[in-house]
Amino acid sequence: MIRAWIVEDETAAAVNLRAILRQTAPDVEVEATLESVTECVEYLQAHPQPELFFMDIHLADGDSFRIFDAAEIVAPVIFTTAYDRYALDAFKANGIDYLLKPLNATDVRRAIDKFRRLTGSERHAYGTRVQALAAGREDTFLVHVRDRIIPLHRDKIAYCYTANEKVTAYGFDGEAYPLDRTLEALQALLPASDFFRANRQFIVARRAVKEIVVWFGSRLSLQLQVETPERIVVSKARVPEFKAWLRSVHPAE
Repeated sequence: MIRAWIVEDETAAAVNLRAILRQTAPDVEVEATLESVTECVEYLQAHPQPELFFMDIHLADGDSFRIFDAAEIVAPVIFTTAYDRYALDAFKANGIDYLLKPLNATDVRRAIDKFRRLTGSERHAYGTRVQALAAGREDTFLVHVRDRIIPLHRDKIAYCYTANEKVTAYGFDGEAYPLDRTLEALQALLPASDFFRANRQFIVARRAVKEIVVWFGSRLSLQLQVETPERIVVSKARVPEFKAWLRSVHPAE
């Protein structure tokens, strides 16, 4: 039997994957279905790792790459996603497998067959590649400004903002840098230790946070070192995660 875990926050998607596995790969035993980064990390601390992971890229409390920030994943991972072109390009370049949603039996069978063909050393190498990809978030983005291409290092980014289907990175220098990536793609590429997805419109850098104000309804309002086009509000549900993010480096706060 192949011991597997499913990390998926959509119940219907997890049920569908289980059904496909029963049909196409009865030797795959799903030991656990986990719904969030937090739940997966806690489960990893209490249980031995499986032989295979199925991980949705985007979970309710952050991208699944954050799991790799908290634990060393040694087993191969098959990622699932509705569509994230930039993440998929990175997977292809590193020989890492993925499945596009909605999942179908043909693609799942192909991925399982590929996993079966891996030797013990190849499985270890596969896990190492996934870990390296997760740890190696992009350091520099290439920004197209008129007839120039400008390298923008992530350390210069104060925040990223999306509006009208356009994403812009704003530097500590006050300059605006248009990016051809979605905010979800940036969230997967930027290290979770330094950047936080405050809400649907903002990703903020830790170094940019100047002041935190308790806002209406137990939410938080963030003031950054640089001006922002609108107020940055962290929802009540995300306040504990935001505070934990700050305390991870500033335990005295």
